[in-house]
Amino acid sequence: MEKLENEEGIKLGLGIVEKVIKEHLLKGNPVVGEEIIIKIDQTLTQDATGTMAYLQFESLGIPKIKTELSVSYVDHNTIQAGFENADDHYYLQTAASKYGAYFSRAGNGICHQVHLERFAEPGKTLLGSDSHTPTAGGMGTLAIGAGGLDVAVAMGTCEYTLRYPKIIRINLEGKLNPWVSAKDIILKILKMFGTKGNVGTIIEYGGSGLKSLDVPERATITNMGAELGITTSMFPSDLLTKRFLEAENRESVWKELKADSNAKYEKVININLAEIEPMLACPHSPGNVAAVRELVGKKADQVIIGSCTNSSYNDIKTTAHIVKGHQVPQNISFVISPGSRQVLKMITDDGSLSTLIDAGARIAECTCGFCIGNSHAPATGTVSIRTNNRNFKGRCGTQSASVYLSSPETAAACALTGVITDPRNLKLVFQSFALPKKFHVDDTMIIPPTPDGGKIKICKGPNIGEPPKNEPLSKNINGRIAIKVGDEITTDHIMPAGSRLKYRSNIKKYSQFVFEGIDPSFPNRCKDNKSDGYSNIIVAGLSYGQGSSREHAAMCPMYLGVKAVIAKSIERIHRTNLINFGILPLIFIKSDDYQHLNAGDIVEIRGVEETITKNTKLVLKNKTRNVDIELKYDFTKKEKQIIAAGGLLNYIKGRGK
Repeated sequence: MEKLENEEGIKLGLGIVEKVIKEHLLKGNPVVGEEIIIKIDQTLTQDATGTMAYLQFESLGIPKIKTELSVSYVDHNTIQAGFENADDHYYLQTAASKYGAYFSRAGNGICHQVHLERFAEPGKTLLGSDSHTPTAGGMGTLAIGAGGLDVAVAMGTCEYTLRYPKIIRINLEGKLNPWVSAKDIILKILKMFGTKGNVGTIIEYGGSGLKSLDVPERATITNMGAELGITTSMFPSDLLTKRFLEAENRESVWKELKADSNAKYEKVININLAEIEPMLACPHSPGNVAAVRELVGKKADQVIIGSCTNSSYNDIKTTAHIVKGHQVPQNISFVISPGSRQVLKMITDDGSLSTLIDAGARIAECTCGFCIGNSHAPATGTVSIRTNNRNFKGRCGTQSASVYLSSPETAAACALTGVITDPRNLKLVFQSFALPKKFHVDDTMIIPPTPDGGKIKICKGPNIGEPPKNEPLSKNINGRIAIKVGDEITTDHIMPAGSRLKYRSNIKKYSQFVFEGIDPSFPNRCKDNKSDGYSNIIVAGLSYGQGSSREHAAMCPMYLGVKAVIAKSIERIHRTNLINFGILPLIFIKSDDYQHLNAGDIVEIRGVEETITKNTKLVLKNKTRNVDIELKYDFTKKEKQIIAAGGLLNYIKGRGK
C-alpha cells in the first residue's frame, strides 16, 4: 500500500491509520469508499451485547476463538435484580471458558477503561460490540465499534469488512489552560463537526499539544469521538504511551507509531488548545454544545462523575481535590462511579475516596450503570450534570430530565455550588496531577481462557434464547409503513435499555419494547401487518440509528417482520447491523419525498433482489397515494450477498465458513 507521488515526484508518506491498515489488510485496495477486509487482533464484548454475540458465535459452529485475544466483560447490567442478568453473566463466563476468551467479572470495571489498562496495544486492531470501543484509540490502537454479529464473526475468522475511510488530521497545538481538560477538547470538536454527516471518516490526531495529554486524556477524546458518527479516532504511540504502559507493567507491548512527515490527509484542521474553554453538551444531543459561561446560574439537581469517558484515576482524584473540605448542597445528589477496580483501589489508598464521601458523595459500582439508565435516574423534570458521553432524551432513565455533559472539573464545580458553574470562577487553587509511576495492578477478577475449554458445559438460564432466524430476501416487497419517525432517532429510541435491557438474550420478549418511548403500539401493529400479509417498513429522517452499537435495534425489528428502513440518512454501525439482519437500508434520493410516506400507507418494491444485484433504479410505489419514489442504495458485492441470504449468519452458513 504505497502512496502515489505528488506533483513534485516525491513519494507521499503514510499516516498512523494508513500504517495500521496496511499491516492488517487482507483484501481490497486502499481507495476511499472501496470495500476492504482487515485482520482483527483483539475483540471485546460487554454483557448488554455480548450475550447475543456469543450465542451467534455458537451458531457458527466454530470450536475455538481464533483472535490473538478476546475479552468478555460484564459491566452494563451488573445490578442483578431478578435472575435474568445473573444468568446471562454465568452464561458469558462459561462461554468464555469454553471458547477461549478472557472473562472480566462484574465489578472489575467498564470494558473500555479496563481494556485500556490491561489489554490494548499500539498498532493492534480491536473490534468491539460497543460503540465506544474507539476509546483504545488513545493508546494507538485501531479500535472500531460494531454490532455483536460482526464481532462474533471476527472471533471465528479474524476478519472484519469495512469501507476504506477518509482520514482527517486534527493537530492539537499549544496547551490547555487551568480548569480546562480533555473533555472540553472533544466537546469543542463536536461543536465543530456535529453528530451527523461524518460517516466513513477516521480522525487522526497530531500536533505539539499531544505532549501535554496523557493516555487517559487521549482516551477521553477518542471515546467521545464516537458521538461524531465517525468510524474511529487514533492518537500516535509515543513516549507518553510508553510511560502509561510502564505504569501498568505492560511496557513490553509498546512500540512507536507516528505519521510520516509528508503524509497526505483528506483535510487538516488545527486547534489551539489555549483557546478552548469549559464546555457543556446541552439537552438532548452530544452535539448541542455551548460554553459553560453561557449557562452559569442554572439550577442543578444531580451531578454524576464516571462512565467510560471520564472515570480514570486522575479524573476521580481531580474531583476529590476540588471538593476537599467542602460539603455539597442538600439539593444535590452527588454520585461518583470509578471506571475500574484499579481506580477504586487507588483512590482508596490515596485518601480520595474518604474525601469524596466526606463531601457527600454516593459511591457507585465500577460499571456503566447510570450512563445507560439502569441506576441513578434523576427526579422528574430535574437537571443532571454528567461526565458521560450521551444525553439523548430519556437515556438517563427519566424522560422529563435534562442532562448536560461536562468535564469532571465542571461537574465538580456544579456539585459544590448547586448551579451550573464555570470552574474557573471557583475560589480554589488549580492543581493538575501527573499520572502515577505505577498503577495498582490486580487481575484476580479477570479469568484467563481455560486450556481445555472444550469439555466445559455452557450454562443457559430460561431467559436465554437462540438468535432469531430470517428468510432470504423476497423478489418483491409488499409492505405497510409501520411507523414514521423524525431526525436523529437513536438506538435508544429503537430499543430501550435501562430496565428492559435484561431481556437482551430473549428476543421474543425484548421485541415487545421496540420504539416503546415513541410508539408502544409498534410491535402489535407489526404483528397485525404480518397477519394481513404485509412486510413492515420503517420511514425515518436524518441520522437514523445514531448512538449505541446495539444490534438489537436491527435484530428485534427483523423479528417483527421489518424488511426495509427508508431514511434521509442512516448511521454507520446501524446501517451495517440492518444489513447483517437482512433489512434493506434505503435512502431517499429527494429528501422531500419523505413527506409522501406516512404510517399505514401500503407500499410496494418490485424486483428487489434483481434491482440491487444489477445496480438498477429502485422505485417504491406508494399504492395508498399513487406516488412513485426513487430510492438509492450503495451496497458492496458482499453486502448484496448478505442481504440476499437474509443476513450475515445465513450468508456465512451458506458459504460453509
